[in-house]
Amino acid sequence: MNLIESIFEHGLWSSRFIILLAVIFGLVGAVLLFAVASIDVYQTAVYVISTYTSGAHPERFHEEVVGGIIGAVDIYLIGVIMIIFSFGIYELFISDIDPAKDEAGKENQLLAVHSLDQLKDKISKVIVMVLVVGFFQKVGHTVFTGALELFYLALSITAVAVGLYFLSKVGHHE
Repeated sequence: MNLIESIFEHGLWSSRFIILLAVIFGLVGAVLLFAVASIDVYQTAVYVISTYTSGAHPERFHEEVVGGIIGAVDIYLIGVIMIIFSFGIYELFISDIDPAKDEAGKENQLLAVHSLDQLKDKISKVIVMVLVVGFFQKVGHTVFTGALELFYLALSITAVAVGLYFLSKVGHHE
């Protein structure tokens, strides 16, 4: 029975390498997102240059430019989520990433993950930032027609600021 148990446990332990699919395709997704966002920034830059060189000044020019850049930032942040996810599950299930350590063997804390809770916290903070960027992108394209709408805008910005304040306090013990 001991041999069968040993073979089964070895096979079970080796099954963790299926995580490599998520790591590889997570990184592929991150590269694609970074490429798409970079193309968006490039297209926005071309639009700005062509608009200024032609002397045209469309009515919502600034909103379009800011919206294009904020949209790209949003996509970059989602790419960052994919990188954090890929690095995190690799370190949790496969092995520590040796090149992430300096000469003294100290680990780079930016992408270091030691538990699923820590990975979840890192990803959730970036997701909140994606939501904040998306919120401001939507606000930039909204036309406000009355004082009540501006009041709601002020309340929502205050709620976002308070949420970001408390998010910055998560994980910091004084």
